[in-house]
Amino acid sequence: MAFVRRAELLCAVLLALPPAIAASSERTIYCCEDANGRPVCGDVLPTLCYGRAYREISPQGTVRRHVAAPLTSREIAQRDAERQRRKDEEARLLKQQRLDQALLETYTSLEDIDNRQDRAIADIRREIEAARARETELLGERRRLAEEAAPYRDKDLPRNIAVAQQSVDGELAAQKSIIDAKIRETEAVQARFAADRRRYAELIAAGEGRP
Repeated sequence: MAFVRRAELLCAVLLALPPAIAASSERTIYCCEDANGRPVCGDVLPTLCYGRAYREISPQGTVRRHVAAPLTSREIAQRDAERQRRKDEEARLLKQQRLDQALLETYTSLEDIDNRQDRAIADIRREIEAARARETELLGERRRLAEEAAPYRDKDLPRNIAVAQQSVDGELAAQKSIIDAKIRETEAVQARFAADRRRYAELIAAGEGRP
């Protein structure tokens, strides 16, 4: 029934064409629908078909090709956005694959991750302890200098004492900065190893790494 309806429609279209067009057996017929849905055909693309979807039909009624309407600016923007989204997703997946491969090559087991974390944290804690020990020494030096400066409370402080106090205060500030930075480093190391452990466990569970 669908074929019969298409044949009837084609016959109606061909009857509506100029005799020279309908009689030709060699030319392709171009057909589209106007704004009201009525077929518009010709042996060359009718002006009304510009910017619209159209069909190329043989004189025997066979549709040779469907040509889509040109994309609107909005459709072009949507297409480009979708292409960019797919491109970004492919890049993200490729990056993740590389990270996963590096992770599997870096660690031999979940226990290995825990051991490396413990060693890394231990190294940082030793650095913190050293900085705190130096901080304690400097605080003692500051108290000693304060005692030396006490007799000069209402007088000009000798230059050597003033310079020594400034030096001690500067190093104390530096040691405090080191300690604060090492504490932040400890937190970052813990977070990094936790993320590595979680992802490594996921890869193992998925059968992508060592059992």
